[in-house]
Amino acid sequence: MIPESLDLLLRDGTPVVARPLTPADRNYVADGYRLLSPEARYQRFWVRQGEIIGDGMLDRLLTGRLPHHAIWTVFDPTREGFPGLGAASFWRSENDPGDAEFSVTVMDADQGRGVATLLLSILWLVAFRCGIETLTGYTMPENRRALSWMRDTGAVGEWDGYNAVFHWKLCDLNAIPATPAGADLAGRLAELSPRML
Repeated sequence: MIPESLDLLLRDGTPVVARPLTPADRNYVADGYRLLSPEARYQRFWVRQGEIIGDGMLDRLLTGRLPHHAIWTVFDPTREGFPGLGAASFWRSENDPGDAEFSVTVMDADQGRGVATLLLSILWLVAFRCGIETLTGYTMPENRRALSWMRDTGAVGEWDGYNAVFHWKLCDLNAIPATPAGADLAGRLAELSPRML
């Protein structure tokens, strides 16, 4: 059974809570988007300015249901101000139900703390439980940090003429490399799987 929330620790020992986002989180998600730097917003949403998180997008993000869509956040309940560290989601493909598009956003100040890898591990297990075989992530070819992270967590990449496209095979844990990010992912999967599968 997928839990309603998970009490976890980041690599640096910071206690955090991970949980699915719901329609009650509309303001939280909108605030998180507004707090992203223009560069982070561009790398994730491909726009630098403007409010692309309108009511339609919020409805789509927050009202999806398993096994077609999942969206989780990680937050620090002791942090003053905005508590969010990041969020990740998957959308199951209508054409290939064994595949789902994965995306993750981490707040600027919290990058490099293992938040993306933690969120990947959670969505990996949720997707696997839903019968999804592959998570697919897209990024711009100039987003070297995302490219390195995807490779370092075991995703296999290709170029589709516009985007870098990476695939994680959820059944192939042997494909997770012995990189720091790969070891972090493998450790998280081992830690979380008894609580989520």
